[in-house]
Amino acid sequence: MTKQEFAEWAGRETIILDGATGSNLIKAGLGRGVCTEQWILEHPQVLIDLQRAYADAGSNIVYAPTFAANRMNLTYYGLDENIRQMNHDLVRLSKEAVQGRAYVAGDLTTSGKIIGASGEVTYESLLEMYKEQIIYLVEAGVDLLVAETMISIDETLAVLDAAAEVCDLPVMCSMTLEADGSVFAGGTAWDAVESLQEMGASAVGLNCSVGPDQLESVVASMKRVASVPIMAKPNAGMPTITETGEAIYNMNAEDFAKHMMVLVKAGAGIVGGCCGTTPEYIELLAGNIR
Repeated sequence: MTKQEFAEWAGRETIILDGATGSNLIKAGLGRGVCTEQWILEHPQVLIDLQRAYADAGSNIVYAPTFAANRMNLTYYGLDENIRQMNHDLVRLSKEAVQGRAYVAGDLTTSGKIIGASGEVTYESLLEMYKEQIIYLVEAGVDLLVAETMISIDETLAVLDAAAEVCDLPVMCSMTLEADGSVFAGGTAWDAVESLQEMGASAVGLNCSVGPDQLESVVASMKRVASVPIMAKPNAGMPTITETGEAIYNMNAEDFAKHMMVLVKAGAGIVGGCCGTTPEYIELLAGNIR
């Protein structure tokens, strides 16, 4: 998909993303302290069934489970020598799941580190990390890229710079935000929109964070400064953490879909669900939109 094709598509209709991956994998047996990407490759049918259900529910785009399949994260698990093959295999699973009924986005995420803080990471090191993963995602045949759950505007700019050096695919960027629109590492949601669209993002928005019931004013504020589509992929409400550490999300599918329509009216043109959502949530959301 070209950037122009993406822009024309987003100008015609509301684009529907998938819902959660991680919280559904945990329900299926993903344990604590293991590499999620490796677990998926060891249990491929779990991912295939989930993403097939999202395509059935109406998702136009599903995220390949390459969320943290970058050198920094895989080195932590001693899997860095497998990075190219893992990205290829994870994209292949998503393609097998959707069978051409939805686009497959190569998924990238934050390093979790702040640029320049105590020498943890530099812009240049992040640029190289993202560039390497994007090369493998492009080789695997993704239709577009998404940088999600980003906590820093500067790090998200590194994704855009890396993508620009490697390919001409559309890049969607979504930050994880507080309910007041503040970015974890500094700045605001509207700062993110202005900076990222200027640097070539094809869409900018938010994911994870809180529930859709708390984000109407944030989405409206982002829309006011946007020249690209605004994304909204929030959680199924705020979780309650049990004594065993399990996150229980408090918003049911019907309420989620209702609140998401408020965000669509506020200006979100690309919508889906994050933690706690399932194909049922996406099916009801798609039904309300279409």
